[in-house]
Amino acid sequence: MEERTGTGSGHKIMISNRKSGVLNGVIDVLSFDVGEILLETEMGMLMIKGNDLHVNRLTLEKGEIDIEGKIDSLTYSDVKSSAKQNESFLGRLFK
Repeated sequence: MEERTGTGSGHKIMISNRKSGVLNGVIDVLSFDVGEILLETEMGMLMIKGNDLHVNRLTLEKGEIDIEGKIDSLTYSDVKSSAKQNESFLGRLFK
């Protein structure tokens, strides 16, 4: 099994006028609503906060997602491998 280091297909974010965004390197979408989108990416967990957020296109096979709405913040958090064994994902994310 190959370890993901973020240098393979890459992780890229392009945001236009804080109203739309295209993201590459997305592994999974963990949750989303109009105020927050939580993604697992090649570079760690990514929380996107804003207002009136919508997922327009999602292609997990290619690791791509298109979002729309007012984007207020992007926050990354790393997931430690030792924590993976002892806690749930949401428990680790919201420490």
